[in-house]
Amino acid sequence: MIDAHIHLDHYDSHNLYDEIERWHEAGITGVIAVSKDLPSSYQTLALQQRFPDFVHACIGFHPEYPLPGARDFAEWRRLLQAERARITAIGEIGLPHYELANLPDRLEDHLAFVSQILDEAVAHGLPVALHAVHDKAALMLQLLQTKGIAEAHFHWLKAPPAVVRQIAAAGYYISLTPEVCYRQRDQQLARLVPARQLLIETDGPWRYDGPFSGQETTPLFLQSVVQQLAALFGTAESTIRVQIIRNTHSCYRLEPRFTS
Repeated sequence: MIDAHIHLDHYDSHNLYDEIERWHEAGITGVIAVSKDLPSSYQTLALQQRFPDFVHACIGFHPEYPLPGARDFAEWRRLLQAERARITAIGEIGLPHYELANLPDRLEDHLAFVSQILDEAVAHGLPVALHAVHDKAALMLQLLQTKGIAEAHFHWLKAPPAVVRQIAAAGYYISLTPEVCYRQRDQQLARLVPARQLLIETDGPWRYDGPFSGQETTPLFLQSVVQQLAALFGTAESTIRVQIIRNTHSCYRLEPRFTS
């Protein structure tokens, strides 16, 4: 299995080799590692260089933080150009929701910025990993369609059912987190997403409640997510697992070496 969204640079780098070995032995064959700003983008690429067969690097600017200055954005564009061969996608990008009232920039400024980022995705032929929740999901969908983005992943989506259906109808991917194991909202979302567009993620090291309370978040939680989805859909775990692996390959254009 592949964790479709994790902040790997937030984990203890000194223990990461042993942790990845443990994850791999348990059936985790890779992670989609996202970034939150320019330094994080460098760190994620360093992790990709350190673990090239496990880490799929995404570089970007998390939308719940202040917008980068012109100098940082220019350097990020140069980094994208220079390291394109090692970059799987652009992310995490999107629109702020939780911190919008506390950020110095207006929503219009964030829309203009993410529009520029999407132009880079188109220019470099890269998928995008998105943070766009609640009322921002519909805005993001409209922008994706305007820009002609082919592959997009709405991570940890929270949106009205009608918007979820529109995102699915547009062919974009939607992921579920371990919250699906104990929250009805996420279980309802799971039922709205076509099987061929469903991904699973941890958003680690974000911590969870329910059966995961008090535990450090790792990709090993994904097995519980698969078990929950199999129960929800009345389908064998192996069927769910194979479909989600296929979806992750398709969304992020991964190499076929990831087969289990």
